[in-house]
Amino acid sequence: MNEEITRRRTFAIISHPDAGKTTLTEKFLLFGGQIQVAGAVKSNKIKKTATSDWMEIEKQRGISVTTSVMEFDYNGYKVNILDTPGHQDFAEDTFRTLTAVDSCIIVVDGAKGVEAQTRKLMTVCRMRKTPVIVFVNKMDREGKDPFDLLDELETELQIRVRPLSWPINQGAKFKGVYNIYEQNLNLFTPEKTRVTEKVEVDIDSEELEAQVGTEDAQKLREDLELIGGVYDEFSVSDYLEARTAPVFFGSALNNFGVEELLNCFIEIAPSPRPTQAEERLVQPDEPKFTGFIFKITANIDPNHRSCIAFCKVCSGRFVRNAPYLHVRQGKTLRFSSPTQFMAQRKSTIDEAWPGDIIGLPDNGTFKIGDTLTEGEVMHFRGLPSFSPEMFKYIENADPMKTKQLQKGIEQLMDEGVAQLFVNQFNGRKIIGTVGQLQFEVIQYRLENEYGAKCRWEPLSLFKACWIESDDEQELDAFKKRKYQYMACDREGRDVFLADSNYVLQMAQQDFKHIKFHFTSEF
Repeated sequence: MNEEITRRRTFAIISHPDAGKTTLTEKFLLFGGQIQVAGAVKSNKIKKTATSDWMEIEKQRGISVTTSVMEFDYNGYKVNILDTPGHQDFAEDTFRTLTAVDSCIIVVDGAKGVEAQTRKLMTVCRMRKTPVIVFVNKMDREGKDPFDLLDELETELQIRVRPLSWPINQGAKFKGVYNIYEQNLNLFTPEKTRVTEKVEVDIDSEELEAQVGTEDAQKLREDLELIGGVYDEFSVSDYLEARTAPVFFGSALNNFGVEELLNCFIEIAPSPRPTQAEERLVQPDEPKFTGFIFKITANIDPNHRSCIAFCKVCSGRFVRNAPYLHVRQGKTLRFSSPTQFMAQRKSTIDEAWPGDIIGLPDNGTFKIGDTLTEGEVMHFRGLPSFSPEMFKYIENADPMKTKQLQKGIEQLMDEGVAQLFVNQFNGRKIIGTVGQLQFEVIQYRLENEYGAKCRWEPLSLFKACWIESDDEQELDAFKKRKYQYMACDREGRDVFLADSNYVLQMAQQDFKHIKFHFTSEF
């Protein structure tokens, strides 16, 4: 069992939109031998789309809308990648994914440097003490000086950095990457869709001049001397304790620097780590199986209207058809077809080990945050569900398709990216999301996956808060006074829809015994 645990590497790729996460994932799959030809996110010449962007709307817009899970074997290690959406409207999906991984790779655009969304995600990693590796992408475009970028990473991400690879020039003159970690230089020919042969060059020989030219050879030797003088020696324990972030440079599109990153990553990245449950700390090498659901996706396969619940194995060995306890419902379940993923393609498995992500068929039995065990009652927490900031009434635009619309809304709400409230005053359905783009995605998916049409009606609200109180009378008085602004969520809990910050503050002052919660966990 320990052997299986030590060869697992489960990590997420995170960044601001457009820094190159999906392209990097695609190249990892290429080096892992999972695909023979890499697809592109946006390109007129390369017709194949990226493997992890499998939803129709992702192919059209060239953005990732949902986290996809991919796994492959590489050099004797089992790698599980989670490619996350960068767009802030889908941040909640990304935050949840971070609870299911042991380490992260942060992708930074070499021309733009550290951007807003990257800073936010890094805050979550710091909170959870998740080890991170930084990959500076797009070195084949003109950008900032590598030394300036390193300074920016240190100040913006508030972590010490140590370069483990170094670019030879950049932009149009970009010639490749020197691997500091293994102390060798590999020169590839740029090729966007396949792996090409590499040339190994010794840095002190004259062959370096012949390959990259006198000027670049001289500058590379000076830079490496400077790095040795300025930055501390790289220590793996500092990286694992999230004190230092190793930095790699390259161009994911042209395959430069990707293999160096992958080889170093599988060597130094942590294998599955202990998981904190409410009752106790769960060690990965415990004999009994435990796991939690961190994501639900509707319609992975358009031919079957099925939802899939993604379960992260925390300890023990998961076995197909064995009985497991669903803690929230107190039921025992058996899974006859647990699957493993390659984005949308999936294959049935007989067993899984800590660190693996498995897909369980779900027909309404699971919610995000559910725990599965071999009989012990425990709860894995820390899967945030935020208070929405944008609200709209959802109306049926095609009365003939009422059933489809209802099923569609129900399954899409299970994914946890948007929340449904029912107004107690007029019984209308309200959808709350974190960003505007969510509404477009919901409308598109309802029409294309469920054949239902909806239309939005504007609603100006400030925030949704869950309310509870030990003082029944005060709660009743509050509900009577605010009856136009009261709603129920899907669990039937009371939600107060405040239409401005002022109204919310006054309510908190007037009703001292009522607790106002801004996340749905309390």
